[in-house]
Parts: sequence; structure tokens; C-alpha cells
Amino acid sequence: MDVILTGSVAFDYLMHFPGRIRDHILPDRLDSLSLSFLVDTLIRQRGGIAANIAYTLALLGERPGVMATVGEDFEEYRAWLEQAGVDTSLIHTVPGLFTASFFVTTDNAGAQVASFYTGAMARAAELHFTGLRPPPELVMISPNDPGAMIAYVGECKSLSIPYFYDPSQQILRLEPEDLKEGIRGSAGLFVNDYEFALIQEKTQWGLEQILAETGFAVITRGEAGSDLYSGQKHWSIPAVPAEGLQDPTGVGDAFRGGFLKGYLHQMDLECCCKLGALAATLCAESPGPQSQRLNLPAFLERFEGTFGEDCQVRRLSMKDGVK
Repeated sequence: MDVILTGSVAFDYLMHFPGRIRDHILPDRLDSLSLSFLVDTLIRQRGGIAANIAYTLALLGERPGVMATVGEDFEEYRAWLEQAGVDTSLIHTVPGLFTASFFVTTDNAGAQVASFYTGAMARAAELHFTGLRPPPELVMISPNDPGAMIAYVGECKSLSIPYFYDPSQQILRLEPEDLKEGIRGSAGLFVNDYEFALIQEKTQWGLEQILAETGFAVITRGEAGSDLYSGQKHWSIPAVPAEGLQDPTGVGDAFRGGFLKGYLHQMDLECCCKLGALAATLCAESPGPQSQRLNLPAFLERFEGTFGEDCQVRRLSMKDGVK
């Protein structure tokens, strides 16, 4: 199955605060909040949601395409993605702009404070699926310029292209009707538990209404695992215990990459979520969203060590020529 991932492509500036952010917040002074944190580390990483998903998926043997807008500072990053196995031919460089950038501070409890500079991502709506030959068989619509996300939903529907809807960080910027339209007719919805609550608040839709509008819903819950809903069925998928947590940035993106690996090979949704859970943990064990080093044989070995033998996974290894 040919998949195109849309969403942010960015540079991540990852900082660590050796304390707890919440200890420095005065609840009775929120109207004059002014905080500055002295961080002890700074790492510049390649990131962005679409690129992070693509990176994990490529490490697992696929060649996903990314459609996004980037700045003039992107060429080294492009070479990195191509070397990993990502198709960057639909990534467009916008002259005179920088690539989007994500600045995040993580404390000792894993809490984060972040800022995002849009940069060239603001021009993402200039890209279109119309005219692509052949058209993609599946699209992932992840956080991006809001206008682009709205346009991509409309194009996928008009061109009859199945899509997964992953609004996450842009839920607050999307209007209720835009969220409803994105969910309505999507092949699947991906959010974490907090984001799902935001969607419910903005749309005034309950779980049953949301499930009636989308093919399935995956709600990730951090260390508590994830919930998968499809029709009247519900599965609770456990998280994979980490062998040394390093950084939570990009964990949700890695989950989506692992999920897509199974989905592209027609595996059932529960197994896809388990693949996502393992991919998420491998990302958390690495210092950043594109630092994990994995290959499909090692990935499948750890999968069976965690979840036991699974005939679907054995078929997946046979399809990819893994002995």
C-alpha cells in the first residue's frame, strides 16, 4: 500500500530542566505567569510529526512518502531522511524561510513546556494531492498548518483517498466544525487521552458519536498503554516496558509508525497497536524522536518476547524476507 504522510517537518531543540516545572507555578498568579528555567542540556534534533512517523516506518522496511513544506536550511535533513529510506520527493523547499522549529523543555517528572515556530510550514496548503499519479492509497493527516489540514481533508474526500486523522497539537486551533469534518469519514482517528477530551469538549460529541463517524479510534495513554475502538469492539493494549527511559519526545509519532507498519500489511488493528506500542517504547529509550536504531528482525524478536508468538507477525517477517 502506498502511503503519504502529511504534517510538520521541523528541527527540535530539546532541553532538560533538573527539577519539576509544576513546583514553580503559582496557581493564584496565573494571570501574571512569568517563568524562566535554567536547563542543563540542549540537543538539536531532526523532528516534526510527519518526518518522525516516516523515520520509524522506514526503519521497519517501508518507503513512506512525506508531503510538506520546508525552509532553505533543510537539505542536510533531506539527505538524512533519504538515507533512512524516506521518499522526500514531495517535500517542497520555500525560498527565504526557515524550516519549522520545536522548542521543548522536559523536567524530571516528564512534564513538558513547548513552543513551535511555524516557518515554512505555514505554506503547506500550497501542496495538493490532485495531480499525483498514481494517487496515494492512504494518507495520514497529522498536525500541520491548520489551513492545510482542512484542505487535505477536503481533497482526500473529493478524490476518494482513505485517510487517517491525527489532529493532536492543532485541536485548539481548529474550529469545531473543522474537527467534525476531519473525523467524519476518516478511516481512523489517532489522539492521546487528553486530546480526545479536548475533541469531545469542542465538538460536543461523545465516544459513541465519534466512533459512528470514523472507521476506528486509537487513544494512547502513555504508560497506561492505549485503547482501540472499532465498531462495538474495544481492546486495551498494554505499553511495552522501557529498558531505560531517555526522552518522551516523538513517542506518539513512533507509535503511529509502528501501527502503520502492520496496517500496510493488512494486519488486524489490535496487532497494529501492539506494533505501535513497541515502536513507541524504542523511541522513548532513545534521546530524541529520530535517534532510535532498529531493524525489522530485532524489532520482531523483541515483539515476540513481549507479546508472545503471533502468527500475523511471522507472516509479516516472511513478506519482508526476514528469516
